[in-house]
Amino acid sequence: MLGFFVGVILALVGILTFAPDIYAGVLHPPAQAATSLEIEFLAALIAFIALLGVGVLRRWRWTFWLILVAFLAGFLRVPASILQLLGVLPKAGPTWYVLFQGWVGLIQLGIGLALLRGYRRCGVWGAF
Repeated sequence: MLGFFVGVILALVGILTFAPDIYAGVLHPPAQAATSLEIEFLAALIAFIALLGVGVLRRWRWTFWLILVAFLAGFLRVPASILQLLGVLPKAGPTWYVLFQGWVGLIQLGIGLALLRGYRRCGVWGAF
């Protein structure tokens, strides 16, 4: 779980560094405050992910359920990405980003299913 969070943070920083237009497309910042708003948004995301990381380490119940629901919902990224690539839905960014979103959704679903399996065997934060 923590490895996934580190990977997400690295991906977020990489996207801001190498493709800042992705953030601009989502945030629609005013021209004079674009960079600072994007950095503040990234900092807020990193703070939230860090809070979830602390919750994983401390085995907080609410964190388990939040992560479980969010990760099981990750399967929605896969059909959304496919529909974007087929042109049924408008693309959320360049093709590589749409494919990346679909891949992240598959990873989330796998982790969510593993969490569910661990829960069924040993309870919250149980081994899987």
